[in-house]
Amino acid sequence: MRETNPKIGPWTLLIGWALALLILLSPIVVFRSQYLLYLSSLTCIYMIVASGLNIILGYAGQISLAQAGFLGIGAYTYALLGPSVPFWVALPLAGLVCFVIGLGLGFPSLRVKTHFLAMVTLGFTVIVYLILVNEEKWTGGPFGVFNIVRPRIGTLAFASPSRYHIIVALVTFFLLLLAFWALNSQWGRAFKAIRENEGRAEMLGVNLRNYKLMAFAIGSAFAGVGGALIAPLFGYIDPTMFALGFSFQFLLMVVVGGTGRFEGPLLGAMIVALLPEFLRITEKFFPVIFALAAVLIMVFMPKGSVSAVDWVYKRLTGKEEPHLTK
Repeated sequence: MRETNPKIGPWTLLIGWALALLILLSPIVVFRSQYLLYLSSLTCIYMIVASGLNIILGYAGQISLAQAGFLGIGAYTYALLGPSVPFWVALPLAGLVCFVIGLGLGFPSLRVKTHFLAMVTLGFTVIVYLILVNEEKWTGGPFGVFNIVRPRIGTLAFASPSRYHIIVALVTFFLLLLAFWALNSQWGRAFKAIRENEGRAEMLGVNLRNYKLMAFAIGSAFAGVGGALIAPLFGYIDPTMFALGFSFQFLLMVVVGGTGRFEGPLLGAMIVALLPEFLRITEKFFPVIFALAAVLIMVFMPKGSVSAVDWVYKRLTGKEEPHLTK
């Protein structure tokens, strides 16, 4: 019988991760334009947030529209801490804050499912947005927070787009490696068991409460770290940047890329971040063409655009492409 998901050898994995790190860092050498470096950093941040959502949706099977809210919490946490707190303290702290809040938000997933859960997380994002708008004393209200500085280590500043991209790329690499480890551990297998059949998973000894909460917390923490990275990238944040529409954008990344595939949201983040740039020459027709492209991908590639990569790999090698998670 043909093996549908052949295993990947340790040396192949090691080489693959080394190549991934080189690709993430390559814009520093390849691009001279500040805008292209900014776009590269933004794409990396999208990968982080979309990968977090993929853990919640693609592996644990829980629909969430809260990623924009957590992105905003992470961004404002970093911005409000200010330059007095070192970047390497503010970054994990933003993730930790979102991890704790994600645990609390995960409790509704124990009682509601599918579109009911989506409505709960949608409401959470709206509440975060309203707090950011109305608490002017802390958040600056609709005017936002200005002059968010980029990190420095001692006398070495990472203010330039190329230097800041080094930090973004390294954090992205570390979080993707962490997600890869988690999804290939007992946690990942439990998440997928819950997604496929909750009743059967519980009969097999999977603690539904603990694993559902953990999925929400990890996915939320990823968004929080993404927010802490996006705040100094922009240098300015305001509530409109974390409105509900942004959550749908992250959902689109996961679905277009390939739900439940480790590499799916990475490909989806690249498509959603970069395709609009290529379509800007179409001017006012750009939103229509972008929406049509997304619909066509979902209609003709229901498993996501990663299925096109699978098809090319099979045509070239005659073998099924090995999945990166068990």
